[in-house]
Amino acid sequence: MLTPFLRACRTPDLRRRLLFTLGIVVVFRLGQNLPAPGVDVSAVRACAQAAAHGDRADVFSLVNLFSGGALLKLSVMALGIYPYVTASIILQLLTVVIPRLETLKKEGQAGTAKITQYTRYLTVALAILQGATVVAMAASGELFPGCGQRILYGTGILTVVTMVICMVAGTAVIMWLGELITERGVGNGMSILIFTQVVAVFPTEFWNIYTRKGGFTFALVTVTSLAVMAGVVFVEQAQRRIPVQYAKRVVGRRAYGGTSTYIPLKVNQAGVIPAIFASSLLYVPALAARLWPRNVLLNRTLAPLTRQDDLWHMVTLFGLIVFFTYFYVAITFNPTEIADNMKKYGGFVPGIRPGRPTAGYLDYVLTRITAPGALYLGLISLIPMLALSLFGATQDFPFGGTSLLIVVGVALDTVKQIESRLQQHHYEGFLR
Repeated sequence: MLTPFLRACRTPDLRRRLLFTLGIVVVFRLGQNLPAPGVDVSAVRACAQAAAHGDRADVFSLVNLFSGGALLKLSVMALGIYPYVTASIILQLLTVVIPRLETLKKEGQAGTAKITQYTRYLTVALAILQGATVVAMAASGELFPGCGQRILYGTGILTVVTMVICMVAGTAVIMWLGELITERGVGNGMSILIFTQVVAVFPTEFWNIYTRKGGFTFALVTVTSLAVMAGVVFVEQAQRRIPVQYAKRVVGRRAYGGTSTYIPLKVNQAGVIPAIFASSLLYVPALAARLWPRNVLLNRTLAPLTRQDDLWHMVTLFGLIVFFTYFYVAITFNPTEIADNMKKYGGFVPGIRPGRPTAGYLDYVLTRITAPGALYLGLISLIPMLALSLFGATQDFPFGGTSLLIVVGVALDTVKQIESRLQQHHYEGFLR
């Protein structure tokens, strides 16, 4: 994996892109450590350390994971990329429901730009909602339960509004930085920033395991994490190739077709989206329990869903991931459209008639191959919960669950893009 990076450093254009990406990442991390106005930095640091050494393990920690630890610092970029991820998922789901969005999706680059603009607007709206929630929890003391220190200098309307505006502006800046990486850097900008946020918490979590559990547990966790990572890489690269042949046809004096190719169907066709969406839904009851801590009926009902080491939480999360895996694959992969395009250009699957039989065959294969992919996503997402309940590990188990899927997926995609650019720079064809 490191070979493409070494070759890219020897290419001037790619070297500039890599350095530009690295510079944006540095600016991004500096912004995540810049405290918002009205925050007592020393009190926040003390409360965050107490929370890190405690045994708290609720779904609220997922948001802190996606912010690279910036949420518990109440920084300007405390919300991180989480509002944008949620907005992107919502727009993708609405594309199937709203005909206008489906029409824009089929219009090519112009329609994609319009959908991107809608995603930005929705991101700002979600950032306002989440920023107001975080500031309200900080003002009421629910952000760090049991800390007892006052982390805000004031709880007036002006202070709250100023903090919310700064956090929303931080989210907007993150979107801009991601687009700069996509345009002038290497890889998908938003994916790179998500990768940065997730990886940023790994050193702290490893150090906490070493100091709290000792060297043997630390070594065991490290070996297990590397083994799980190798398994995830293997599954992420696995695919079922559907052979496709194109009939040879003569137009004038030229012959077209007569070639063979394939349709790659990945085992994990949905990626990390189902795990993120399922975790986001389970974040709602945890948030409700914190906003209304005195409601006895609400807390008793939601108590099993607010702790990651609870059996009902694991079962619910696993079921939601399996459901959203099938749902997301169904709305992103259209067998009928692919079969019609193949028929239009003279393509066919050997042994299958073009048209509706081809669509049925693709749907049959996709349904069967999605089953192990959904089970794989569910089991990978349960790794942190199982580690917590069996070994008493910290709530953000390193190299586990959603974080592991993000790290491996973004790393593989970035390496593929670098290799693609290297092939463009070092291609030796008839012109040389």
